Amino acid sequence: MATKQRSRSRRSNSRDREPRYVAPVLDPGWQSPYAPSATERHANQHAVRKFALRRKLPQTILISVVSLALVAGVVVMPWLPALGVVIAGLYFWDLRRSLGRYERRGDALATAMLAVFQPGGTSVDRQRLVTVLDRLTATFGVDGVSAFIVEESGYNAALVPNGAALSMFVTSAMMRDFELIEIEGVVAHCLARHRLGLLSREAAASVVALSEDSRRALAGVGSAYRADEVAAAAIRYPQGLANALRKCSRHANGPGSFFATPDYATWRWIWFDIWGDRVTPDLSDLDDVELRALALDEW
Repeated sequence: MATKQRSRSRRSNSRDREPRYVAPVLDPGWQSPYAPSATERHANQHAVRKFALRRKLPQTILISVVSLALVAGVVVMPWLPALGVVIAGLYFWDLRRSLGRYERRGDALATAMLAVFQPGGTSVDRQRLVTVLDRLTATFGVDGVSAFIVEESGYNAALVPNGAALSMFVTSAMMRDFELIEIEGVVAHCLARHRLGLLSREAAASVVALSEDSRRALAGVGSAYRADEVAAAAIRYPQGLANALRKCSRHANGPGSFFATPDYATWRWIWFDIWGDRVTPDLSDLDDVELRALALDEW
């Protein structure tokens, strides 16, 4: 009897030493690094306002100092504080209106681009583009996008604010020479910029009179690289996008191409290939198409 009890005790101790099963628990706060976070979108959507505020900072400081000095002047004249409050109120009312106008500067960019380009492409090209666009706008949760194929020998595309709506521009050469899966990658990249909240800052950088360094800072350094990540994760086929980027890298703009004009140098920040006029790749630049293609090859 004692022998049986010792045997059961050994078996029991053996089971106790086995690792206990722990049920898997999903982290409710986990988010894919390839999906835009609310914080990232908020930062991009308010980048133009913050940029404008920094440009207005000297005037804001001056008005604040004057207003405070007038308020402190109550010991000299009782009506000076009221004047200080009025001046401060009028300035900040005007500042708010100015910031709103600054944020809306890029809303008419699509109209300006339509005036520069001529319609291009075939009816088949348009059907291909509309089909891809319809499917991907549903995937990215975007509505109200109009499509334009423009006559141009360069490879490029852009999603541009058009008032409250959006306009998609694709060059006729891209529609002619790219495979459907590559067109899908390009369109997905442009829609990913919208999902990231980048369009307003890129459009503003394309229309506000600034130095090239200031334009790039406003548009966001590395924003095209980040949009590639979001696009590739959404379509789940990064190689199509990588092939499109590599074709852009190896394509030379012909004579008379828009992508060799001052307008492109100003508007470059809104385009799929930001550096379409670059002769040799710059692998130190996150937004260079060759580097972006190499990064997608590693997925």
